[in-house]
Amino acid sequence: MNKETGPLPFDKERVPRHIAFVMDGNGRWAKKRGLPRTAGHSAGSESFHKAAEILAELGVRHMTVYAFSTENWKRPLEEVSAIMGLLEKYLRRSIRELVENNIQLDFWGDLSPLPPKLRKLIDQTDELSKQCTGMQVHVCLNYGGRDEILRAARALAQDCLDGKLKPENIGEEELEGRMYCKNVPPPDLLVRPGGEMRISNFLLWECAYSEFYFTDTLWPDFGREEIYKAIAEFQKRNRRYGGLSR
Repeated sequence: MNKETGPLPFDKERVPRHIAFVMDGNGRWAKKRGLPRTAGHSAGSESFHKAAEILAELGVRHMTVYAFSTENWKRPLEEVSAIMGLLEKYLRRSIRELVENNIQLDFWGDLSPLPPKLRKLIDQTDELSKQCTGMQVHVCLNYGGRDEILRAARALAQDCLDGKLKPENIGEEELEGRMYCKNVPPPDLLVRPGGEMRISNFLLWECAYSEFYFTDTLWPDFGREEIYKAIAEFQKRNRRYGGLSR
């Protein structure tokens, strides 16, 4: 990993345990440069890789990224195909480097509609990175927050029908145990580049008490300086979890 020297603008002992990113602005980044949208997605994949390395270097334990939503299928077929191709290319090129850096990669979402080659690569990636004990990167692919909750609710209903569970015994733990996020702490910080101020059906359950950080910087331009700014801002926040200010 390439590390920059110099004082950090935040307390490294208090970095967020889990940071989530809505990787927004790839298309606008490309348009500003007179390039096809696919060029923006390619640049965005490089930003993802660099961000993962920086967060691992800082001691962040979990990184979750919104790579492709359940709604993104509405985009032009050419763009969707290009995104799938980029994902395949990225995994082929970068997984061994991530494993060498002890970074574990897993995937959240309904992977069944994805191209067979990509699904096979995802399975191989899961297997290769199981040995890693460092930062966990959760890639949300064909993911929607409402869909995640709905799937968990259906699983609970089926368990009740099968006599494995009584409705009166259902609590948050039972629901969360049937979600992609099981065994993962909720995001402390959700970061959205690109100037939009919404979460777009991302981690609706998990982000109940997350701090949000919005910036106009487009995702392909989101580098070390922007990551530092987001963490520094997070450390200024007073997280109350519904209680009073301390």
